[in-house]
Amino acid sequence: MTMVELSSESLTDAQWDIAHAIAQSLVKEDTDVNELGKAIAYLRTIVNEPDVTSRFFKYLKTLVSNGRLIGHSGRTTDYYRSIEKACSDYLKGVGDGYTILQILGWVSRLMRYYKDAGVPIGETTIPTPSPVESARQVEIAKVVRSQNFQVEQILEAKVIKINGNKVTYEILGTIKLTEKEPKKASVFKEGQTVQVKIVSLREDGSIKSVKGNN
Repeated sequence: MTMVELSSESLTDAQWDIAHAIAQSLVKEDTDVNELGKAIAYLRTIVNEPDVTSRFFKYLKTLVSNGRLIGHSGRTTDYYRSIEKACSDYLKGVGDGYTILQILGWVSRLMRYYKDAGVPIGETTIPTPSPVESARQVEIAKVVRSQNFQVEQILEAKVIKINGNKVTYEILGTIKLTEKEPKKASVFKEGQTVQVKIVSLREDGSIKSVKGNN
């Protein structure tokens, strides 16, 4: 399975909020889902290239500017304007091109659902998305996608802070976890590289808790 084909389960609650918000916004504006498909197709072609997000938003602005020239109907510019506004409102804080591509893939599905299922969209309040992912959360998500963490797995970690009986570990240079370590806190030193054992995982496969294993 490719990154783009990841299941809906890999979307966080915040990303689901964003997908629903964009879909409902575009349906309210009676936006043609096929025009959104053009934007998704473009994003798919550049998703592995540098500056993917800035290039994508620049492309949306270009569509709005040239809507009359490339459109097939008098409403094409309005469609592009709605798409550009919705993406700018809800996706500006999402720094990962794969995540944006995944969200927009679900937006197109949700738009068809809202239209075809006869959902009374005019009476629906567009949800306010949860805070979008920070740059650090995006980096953590990348690490999680590249790994297959398992309970009982042993990993190297750097001790970056000791406060009383609590130890803060940094794993794979990105993931930071603070754990109660009454036996290890007095032995470990800040800056030391140690081994930790994964105790539990979250539903998305990321590490929930670890314990020192030295």
